[in-house]
Amino acid sequence: MRTSLRVALVQEASGLDPETNRARLAGLVPGDTDLVVLPEAFARDFGEAGSDVSAYAERVDGPFATEVARVAAERGTTVVAGMFEVGPEAERPYNTLVVRGGDEAAYRKVHLYDSFGYRESDRLTAGDPAPVVVEVAGTRVGLMTCYDLRFPELARLLVDQGAEVLVVPAAWVAGERKVDHWRTLVRARAIENTTYVVACGQPGPRYSGHSLVVDPLGDVLAEAGDDAALLTAELHPEVLDRARRTNPSLANRRL
Repeated sequence: MRTSLRVALVQEASGLDPETNRARLAGLVPGDTDLVVLPEAFARDFGEAGSDVSAYAERVDGPFATEVARVAAERGTTVVAGMFEVGPEAERPYNTLVVRGGDEAAYRKVHLYDSFGYRESDRLTAGDPAPVVVEVAGTRVGLMTCYDLRFPELARLLVDQGAEVLVVPAAWVAGERKVDHWRTLVRARAIENTTYVVACGQPGPRYSGHSLVVDPLGDVLAEAGDDAALLTAELHPEVLDRARRTNPSLANRRL
């Protein structure tokens, strides 16, 4: 990261109608920014717990990703947004992030949410556990999705691939301790990897909200509440460099 990266987090709820969600993109994605992050499953919400989402899965060159690309080009930015992807070699869809504008990529969620009484693996297929890093305005950006946040190994793989910013779209289900877990884990991934973390969730009441931007020493630069919100922040390379001099934990590793 040699120049500052301007980021925007769009904490908005997705609905159950994919066409409506696509139509909202143009009004939600701001200009005058380098990177815009929307939540997990923005193309279509998960629906009721345990419901089948395969009817709403698309290809990564389908209507949703095409509209993301169009809006990204119109705004002159890079957009990350979540969707369900048709699994060409899998029985069940993937939970996928698409990146459009500049580097194009797709990241399939590795850790499915089989926790807190949910069974995401009953309806979705886990992605290959390989790190996906893209370049945005000269900055290396690593991709994770929601429950991936609870697995520090993936974050470290991304940093070892050169990620200076970790982006975490989420639909972090609301509940007891859930906001505390979310905030703690976002800050932990930033501190232990001396990297920025940009974590964008869906709002309440179903989800936890509290989208966050955290710097490489764990300071919170911006945070939303429970409701829909737009957050912006500027990520500076000198802050990253200074953090890694102050806390050279990556260089001091012995494992």
